[in-house]
Amino acid sequence: MPAELKNAWGYKGDNLNLPVANLDTSIPFYERVMGFRVVSRSESPHKSAVLARDGIQIGLAENGGDPTQDGCAFEVDDADSVFTEFKSKGLDKELSNFSFEQRNGVDWKVFFVVAPDGLCYWFGEKQPANTTS
Repeated sequence: MPAELKNAWGYKGDNLNLPVANLDTSIPFYERVMGFRVVSRSESPHKSAVLARDGIQIGLAENGGDPTQDGCAFEVDDADSVFTEFKSKGLDKELSNFSFEQRNGVDWKVFFVVAPDGLCYWFGEKQPANTTS
């Protein structure tokens, strides 16, 4: 069973308007490697598509933005499984170690993926609260 993406947050506050230079060349990576499917496309006000997986959605848009300065954070149920799934589907990335971060008082096990279109993605699995006193 594939790992689950539980939530998505755009780095700039909008995970439905992530900038790409070329929508048609970007989409295959999201479908093939990340397991998304296209649920809608639009030509106006600019070429865009909404992609979905596990009940969450992201949007890619030829909106003139710089993809190297944007991306999205995903909460996942199992960071190891997500990374293994992506590798099995062709992700060309080696990972020596996961890193650990604290955000808003929550510990996360994380890894990053930079898509071929330049967008950066953070994948984080919540860690159990430290129960030691």
